[in-house]
Amino acid sequence: MDWQKNLLIAAILATLLMLVIRWHEYQEQLPTQTPVATQTTTNTGSIPAAAAINSDIPVAANSLSEAEKTTLAANQLIKVKTDSFDLVINPLGGDIVQLALPRHFLKLDTPDQPFVLLDNRDNHTYLAQSGLIGTNGTDTAQGRPLFSSEKNEYTLADGEKQLVVDLVLQQGEVNITKRYTFTRGDYLINVEYLIDNKSANTWSAQLYGQIKRDSQNFVKVSALEMNPFLGAAITTAEEKYKKITFADMAEKEEKVGVQGGWVAMVQHYFISAWIPDADSQNTYHLRKLGDNDLYLMGFTGKVNEVAPGTQASISAGFYAGPKDTERLEQISPYLDLTVDYGWLWWVAKPLFFVLKWIHGLVGNWGLAIIGLTLIVKALFFKLSATSYKSMAKMRKLAPKMAELKERLGDDRQKFSQEMMKMYKTEKVNPFGGCLPLLIQMPVFLALYYVLMESVELRHSPFFGWIFDLSVKDPYFVLPVIYGITMYFMQKLNPQPTDPMQARIMQMLPLIFTFMFLWFPAGLVLYWVTNNTLSIIQQYIITKQIDAEPAAK
Repeated sequence: MDWQKNLLIAAILATLLMLVIRWHEYQEQLPTQTPVATQTTTNTGSIPAAAAINSDIPVAANSLSEAEKTTLAANQLIKVKTDSFDLVINPLGGDIVQLALPRHFLKLDTPDQPFVLLDNRDNHTYLAQSGLIGTNGTDTAQGRPLFSSEKNEYTLADGEKQLVVDLVLQQGEVNITKRYTFTRGDYLINVEYLIDNKSANTWSAQLYGQIKRDSQNFVKVSALEMNPFLGAAITTAEEKYKKITFADMAEKEEKVGVQGGWVAMVQHYFISAWIPDADSQNTYHLRKLGDNDLYLMGFTGKVNEVAPGTQASISAGFYAGPKDTERLEQISPYLDLTVDYGWLWWVAKPLFFVLKWIHGLVGNWGLAIIGLTLIVKALFFKLSATSYKSMAKMRKLAPKMAELKERLGDDRQKFSQEMMKMYKTEKVNPFGGCLPLLIQMPVFLALYYVLMESVELRHSPFFGWIFDLSVKDPYFVLPVIYGITMYFMQKLNPQPTDPMQARIMQMLPLIFTFMFLWFPAGLVLYWVTNNTLSIIQQYIITKQIDAEPAAK
């Protein structure tokens, strides 16, 4: 009895430990601000080094000083508004320097304030840069090109499926157009360079795209709340999903060549990512920018040559938006892994599919969680029944176990021998209560990952006082209900004969209730539903076992 109860306590504490590890495994370690030892070999410029750069780079027609370009560009910022974006493009370089998501609010009670993903104001740097480098590149260590556009404001009109924004640059006898294409209902932006070579020489350059960001984390959490991962991610031939923290980039530069691929900046619920040509070999670089709190996560594509008198285009995709599993899976292989389900992704993905399917039927994510819980309980019904039967039999033997312990006193060896004889006589399997629960544990943990990572639950209401399933219960009603259900579940289980074990078991409902005070309401709703169903099933089975002698 004692060792079986020890095993059950160990399983519960292991679950508790894994949940705590999940909170902190993504905790961002502050990167050191001291120069890296290999700084002499590090490229400290924000523009990636080209495969080949010489002194014959033509001078652009708008060859103003950098100070003049910066001043002029500040007064010519280009605003773009679609159903998916409110963004700002800086004509100096043609970078996206601000990007908000009007379909996602900053806070639930501020629907007029969209969630800002990219921003380059108020002591915060987060922008998407792209350009051309190489023999005829427009971007060099000496400066960026200043584009011009027909107007300073563009809007996707009702009924239009796409919006095209052209930025124009005259490079000698070569006309260069940097084209942004926005599609209604989509968070993927096509960034394309159109090259019209009217010169007598072959034009040559490489496309690069990069995300430039500081390490500031604006998600303020307490010690007991989950601190989501904030950092970079790439896909390689060896690792389909590789996370790289700011501390990793500060320590050394990450550089890898991949055919196709992508590079992303990951945060809770949202990502931004560059997705270059899937058919070309691309070089990815992730590094800290000098001694500043700035980090670059980008790619450099292959060398593109445009013969005299011909035209060509070079393009890449830039995604900025929510972690939509289905859409990310369509855009590029393994990009959907940025929805980080942990090592149990192979269990979590089917669970999310079922959760989304149920939501399509009921139209409420809280009801979908309850529905998914019912399905999971149904799948494990027989396994749970086996566990509860074993527990009921153990509970029934509790008086005999207490009498045996009182009779044998501190003779643990004799008590253990007599206990095993009793198990054999009564046909009770001491493992029967624990093993079925342990087998179900991966499913419970996978569902935990699903509910924590699903952007669909962000700002999604349930009923009554639950206005947002992705944050804690504002009045802590669900955690208290959870603690009560856990208490009743314990009453249906066999009680430990050891007083110390009994005190520990009595404290567990309080410990878990305290922990769940800060858990998202959607996750606590799952556990409340699961415990309620378990109590009903366990109560019925316990009554059946208790009635067996009378029936005989």
